[in-house]
Formats: sequence, structure tokens, C-alpha cells
Amino acid sequence: MAKVEHILLESDVRQVPDPRNARTVHAKIEFCSRLRRRILELEIIDYYYLSVRSHSRTGLLEYVLDLRFVDAPRRFRHISWRWISFSLVVVVLASGIAAKIDPSATPWRHDWLPACVAAILVWAFATLIGVYRTTETVYLLSTHGAARLLECTGGLGTLRALQRFMVKLAAHIRLASGARRPTKAEHLRDEMREHLRLREIGVLSAGQYETAKVRILDQHSRAAHAPRPIDVNGSVKACHPNATLSNPHHS
Repeated sequence: MAKVEHILLESDVRQVPDPRNARTVHAKIEFCSRLRRRILELEIIDYYYLSVRSHSRTGLLEYVLDLRFVDAPRRFRHISWRWISFSLVVVVLASGIAAKIDPSATPWRHDWLPACVAAILVWAFATLIGVYRTTETVYLLSTHGAARLLECTGGLGTLRALQRFMVKLAAHIRLASGARRPTKAEHLRDEMREHLRLREIGVLSAGQYETAKVRILDQHSRAAHAPRPIDVNGSVKACHPNATLSNPHHS
């Protein structure tokens, strides 16, 4: 019989602030991706939260992320090597054809001239496609669920445009990590609740939510069965994050 583990979602309920009524806005940026026809507005509010407004062809999506449950920003660059390689092959071919044209004869009447012009046009087209398909992405994952909570994809220059904001966001994520619950098991229950909230408002799909839930349950099972530290007398000690070590031989 398959083992089933249940988690009671009792946690310190922290009300997610309304972006329109935020007390403090620490940083904001508006990024327009012509490549994806999307406008993304990001605001770090009230120290521990990220407000997201995404305008795209499918409509408007607004939500707030609790940075206690968000991992550090990640970056990814996709280079269209196929089109770049094809462009290099074509430019070499165009150079070879140009070398066949006799400079002593009338160039515009040479038999190889149409082929050379066609190769140059194909090279220009392939280069544009290679640049268009080369993308840069910044995305956020949940800490233990590894669910993709935010994704910003654009052309070349996207990472540079978002760099300063992402540095501030990473600092606030580190700040928010200090406001987590004292034990890992309690934090995992809070993170489960946060995933459920994001599922209900449409940020996560049903499949993403279920996958994240399995990962969190696996982490919770490990935390629940983790061995407790044992002192020199052989007794089991309670593990507390604020506990300090002392020498038992000193009074």
C-alpha cells in the first residue's frame, strides 16, 4: 500500500499587501519585450513582497509574490547556434563567389554576380533570424517547490536592462529569508499554503501546483524524520535556530 503523508496547513497567516495601498515602494521597473509583445511592471513593496503586472496579448495578470518563499533570481541566455552557423556558412560561400568574379571584367555583367547577390541577401536574412532567436531570460523559482513564479524573456540586452533591479530584488529576498518560520517543517507548511494561493489566483497551473506539492512533501518528510542532536550525556536535545552551544565543563 502506498504511503500517504498529510500536512495540516496551519501557519502564521500573513496578509499579502495590495500594491495600490503599499506603504513603501523600494524599487520599480517597467520592461517592454517587443519579442514577446509583453509589458512587465515589477515593484518591490513593503520589504518582503514583489508586485507583478503583466500586460500581454492574452490580457492582464496582476499578483503579489511573498519573497519568503522565492529563490534568488536566475538568468539564462539562449543562443541560436543553428542560425548563426548557417549565417557563417553563407558568408563564406558569398566570399568564395565574390572571389570568382574577375575584377578586370565589368563586374555587373559577370555571370556569378546574381549568385553573389543572392548569397549576401540570404546571409543578411539568416543573421537577423539568429539575432531574433537569441534570447535572454530572468526567472524566479519557489524555494522548495521549484515552481516558476515569474519569467521575463526578451532579446539581447534584457539581462543588462534588468540587472540593477534584480540586484535589489536579490537583497530583499535575503532580507525576507530572515522572516521565515523558526523550523523548516513550519516553513514548508507556509510554502505549501503560498503555492495554493498562487494556484487559486491563476499564477500556477494545476500541473505546476501538483509538481511543486510533491517536492514540498518530500522535503517535509525529510525534515520530520531528521535526527535530533544528542548531547554528551546521550539525551536528545531540542533543536532551536536561536540555540547557542556551550561547553558543559564550564559553569
